[in-house]
Amino acid sequence: MATAEGDGGFVMRVHRVRAEFVVAACDAELLGRELPVGTAGRTVVVSSQFYGERRVSRGELLWALRRATIANLLGARTLRLAEEGGFIDPGGAGELGGVPHAEIFAMLG
Repeated sequence: MATAEGDGGFVMRVHRVRAEFVVAACDAELLGRELPVGTAGRTVVVSSQFYGERRVSRGELLWALRRATIANLLGARTLRLAEEGGFIDPGGAGELGGVPHAEIFAMLG
């Protein structure tokens, strides 16, 4: 099973909420990790309930991002792919617990 730059290094789940097509994706090895948030010793768990468990290819993730109205992306490889696909600008991501993170919202008019 590939977990590097190629296929299979990502997990993704699509959530449909009313008219929204929400794509949650992260680097596969982040699942189950606890990331520190804030200064009060709080953490957030990278949950398979949100990000999914199914490994997807680069192509499948890009396909989903093209259709997304909202995307929540976590991890260096996932963010690099989103950048290569033109979904975020270089340096346009923040961090969550020291891990690259971005949220994308489509502004439809």
